[in-house]
Amino acid sequence: MPTRASMYAIRIKGQLGATALSAFPSMAYQLIGGETVLTGWLEDRSALFGVIVQIEGLGLELLEVRQVRTSPQSRKSDDER
Repeated sequence: MPTRASMYAIRIKGQLGATALSAFPSMAYQLIGGETVLTGWLEDRSALFGVIVQIEGLGLELLEVRQVRTSPQSRKSDDER
């Protein structure tokens, strides 16, 4: 059974600089207070765990991983609409 991509918001303690953010090229980011929130589509659980391992490998403190509920059409490209 194929899995569907899901949107995730991943909250990390501290404001990540350009070098650390470059480890997550497919994720958008927001600096909020003393935290960084990475947001993006991940294809499956394996991709999610890959991001978590990357965070751990960089010595960053993971605060929260949250799946963001989206409408079914939010992932479609303009050509599909």
